[in-house]
Amino acid sequence: MPTCRSTLSLLVAAALCAACQQGPTKEELEAAKNTVECTGGDERIIIRFEDAEARILMPDGTRTILYQVPSGSGIRYLNGLMELRGKGMELDLTREQNVLRLKCKPYEIPKKE
Repeated sequence: MPTCRSTLSLLVAAALCAACQQGPTKEELEAAKNTVECTGGDERIIIRFEDAEARILMPDGTRTILYQVPSGSGIRYLNGLMELRGKGMELDLTREQNVLRLKCKPYEIPKKE
């Protein structure tokens, strides 16, 4: 029976090591590649670009999805209430006829403690 007990101990140890993994997961790294962190005024907005959509996390925690539409140059996404357009890391977010100029940078995954 010692063999069964030591095998069980190794499985438990492996599970515990996997649970306390340091660093981001493969899925987190992949998501971060298509995500930008933007600031406009005193607001911080996170935008993830995926499958012809721009998924926006607003400062108040609400989530909004905008859909890609043709643009003469740069990017353009909208949903009828909001519009996101621009080039590179400088974007304009229009909502309720107010334009918020955003300066963006690639998203950095927070370090796990």
